[in-house]
Amino acid sequence: MTKFSKTVLGVLAGAMLGGAPVVSAQAEGWKQAGDILLRGRAVWFKPTESSHTTRPSGLGGEAEVSNSLVPELDLTYFLTDKLAVETIFGVTPHDLVLKRSTLGDVDLGDVWLLPATVTLQYHFDPMTSAQVSPYVGAGLNYTVFFGEDAPGAPSSIAERIHLQNSFGFALQAGIDVPIKDNWFFNLDVKHVWLDTDLRTDLVGGGKVDADIDLNPFVVGFGIGFRF
Repeated sequence: MTKFSKTVLGVLAGAMLGGAPVVSAQAEGWKQAGDILLRGRAVWFKPTESSHTTRPSGLGGEAEVSNSLVPELDLTYFLTDKLAVETIFGVTPHDLVLKRSTLGDVDLGDVWLLPATVTLQYHFDPMTSAQVSPYVGAGLNYTVFFGEDAPGAPSSIAERIHLQNSFGFALQAGIDVPIKDNWFFNLDVKHVWLDTDLRTDLVGGGKVDADIDLNPFVVGFGIGFRF
């Protein structure tokens, strides 16, 4: 486990368990079957990528993908008092760089991601007298890469880039904290298993291909409203 992932999980665990004293697990919750939660969050999309070039042989290097901070909307529907389904709406922009190759560091351009994710969540009974409501979830992700834009000559040897859409799994943990009436604060962490193939056409001919495992952490915080 990376230092970043340990920090994220530690902060989330502290938020869940800290603060006001724990009350009975049978405490009545404020979420019910049929409720709809609409949240607006600021999301930090942090790839924990590993990669290797597959063509040409001997090129070496690793493709690195930048972090991104973007707004996001999500919608949660409660099937029962405890089980809910969540889907998210948002896109993230990223810069691509081939690092430490035999050609040096090469700017490959930029790309947008649409990480469509659906999770089935279990919401625990409130753990504190402040009615803090933690949850965990698991689900599926389908990421669409679009808007690929290579710099081209003379700023780069990359003329065109393409990344293959990806299907994977997602895990989730979070907390909802009531503020007033139907408003609440939310903190949410997802880990998404996401890999893709990068195809690069070079200026003047030739190709560079790489396999990239992005496997990002998606850390969000924001405000929600319960309908």
